[in-house]
Amino acid sequence: MGTERVWAYRVEEPHGSHGWRPHGGPSHRWRGRVTTESRSEDARYVAALVATDLVTEWKVNGVSEQHVRVIVWAGEEGTGPEDAVFTLEIQPGVDGK
Repeated sequence: MGTERVWAYRVEEPHGSHGWRPHGGPSHRWRGRVTTESRSEDARYVAALVATDLVTEWKVNGVSEQHVRVIVWAGEEGTGPEDAVFTLEIQPGVDGK
């Protein structure tokens, strides 16, 4: 008890010279909150959960890997990776593999 933490996350995709935008348009699936119950379930753990769900959806739908980043904040969602606890970026392979 007493080890619960709330994490906010958002998945973004590159948007050319405009920077980044929420992945999947207005979908709330790639933006939300996760409550963890142990100290080992940190921001990296939350990013891994979100990334696993995302990659699984790509495989199920036959979508090739995309360029996205998963941003995780402690508590409330921040503005970007500069105030995040952890950011995970997934980039497709240059050779297409």
